[in-house]
Amino acid sequence: MTFILALHTLLVVTFTIRILLRDDLSPPGRLAWFIVLNLLPYFGSGIYFLFGETDLGHRADKRHKEVFEEIKAKASWFMGEAASTETLIEAVYRPAFRYAGSINGFHPSTGNTAELMADGNDTLARMIADIDAATDHVHVLYYIWFDDNTGRAIAEALIRAARRGITCRAMADGLGSRLLIKSSLWQRMNDAGVHLAVALPLKHPIRTLLTSRLDLRNHRKITVIDSCITYCGSRNSADPEFQAKAKYAPWVDIMLRLTGPVVVQNQLLFASDWMQATNKSLDGIPLSSERAEGGFPAQVMGVGPTERHGATPQLFANLIACAQRELTLSTPYFVPDATVLEALCSAAHRGVAVSLIFPKVNDSWIVAAASRSYYHRLLDAGCIIHEFKGGLLHAKTLTIDGKISLIGSSNLDLRSFDLNYENNILLQDSATTLAIEARQRTYIDRSEVVTLPTVLAWHYHSRIWHNVIATIGPVL
Repeated sequence: MTFILALHTLLVVTFTIRILLRDDLSPPGRLAWFIVLNLLPYFGSGIYFLFGETDLGHRADKRHKEVFEEIKAKASWFMGEAASTETLIEAVYRPAFRYAGSINGFHPSTGNTAELMADGNDTLARMIADIDAATDHVHVLYYIWFDDNTGRAIAEALIRAARRGITCRAMADGLGSRLLIKSSLWQRMNDAGVHLAVALPLKHPIRTLLTSRLDLRNHRKITVIDSCITYCGSRNSADPEFQAKAKYAPWVDIMLRLTGPVVVQNQLLFASDWMQATNKSLDGIPLSSERAEGGFPAQVMGVGPTERHGATPQLFANLIACAQRELTLSTPYFVPDATVLEALCSAAHRGVAVSLIFPKVNDSWIVAAASRSYYHRLLDAGCIIHEFKGGLLHAKTLTIDGKISLIGSSNLDLRSFDLNYENNILLQDSATTLAIEARQRTYIDRSEVVTLPTVLAWHYHSRIWHNVIATIGPVL
């Protein structure tokens, strides 16, 4: 009994001291760990050891710094200039664009165009056509890349391109695409001459567990063709039927096809991951830029465990604070921190029409419970909540005042905030924003509105469950 008590005390004290020494943890996150460690010391200690830290390790941080120093030294011209924000962006939205520029050094460049893809079939057809028409290079990076109709079509297009002499670089996340990486299709790409790399590989799981954590992932979805075309949005290289979680299908995604200087910014973001994974230099990555007459300003934003902590929620808070009339946000995973939650409530209180669109049925029971713990606060502030019923709404969109759009891979949850590498494009353009808003309205048309009386009528055990999960959310 004495030994057990001593072990209990040692575990709790050791991990409590570690938690208290961490300046990057929020007070709610720290409290969640305290609760778990005191209630379940052995389980909690093990979970903290495996998943408590959000650091990729010293070597990864050092390499990331070297990569961006090289990019800024060799390609700063393509990253845009901070001063461009003052001339290209309307005054009321400049703080958000300035903040986005402070994350990785990408600033607004004008001369961009965008086309909203009609659906998944349209996205795949256009992407395959663009790869088949490539004359110099194709670069792709996907978090999830399945060996299904979509995944095979993209792989076959890369194989065709490589065989005709096009330089093709393809990356996939070591966890999200683990089955493809082990498959014959991956080997066929390699045999055809496609240059392959794995982002955050799982080759040394023990070392990863000792120095970092297994669930720090590259969640980006990047496609660049000839430095002239890029695709940005929520879609992985996978069918809408999403074979891994078919019962939640279809996955409903959104994608933009863009041209202009923002393409080379996406190219540089891809290059940063390629350099990190392969330890190669920027040399050999083609960099060029074309501007369209009358095009709009846009900039890339990338975040991840090696970037500044809290960058994503702070960017969203800045954008929300800029909204003057209306704001519509869609995300499949909504577990905001206090920064984002207060920004949304504040916007609604000051008269902004805030519309939020979430899936009614979520593939994550943790997220589903935690999300609903925030409904009362949001509805009480005047936000309108829509729950989408036509599958799993996977589109990550934010539109503001019919002028500003943010689109990409970032969700409004703790994974996107702290654990994942994400990519997004922030733009100012009425036509593109109105097109995305029209798509958002189709989501709303397929949703049911959640009202405050409905939330207040939830059974007490449901409300307790939602709040318990939200409280220990940082641990889960």
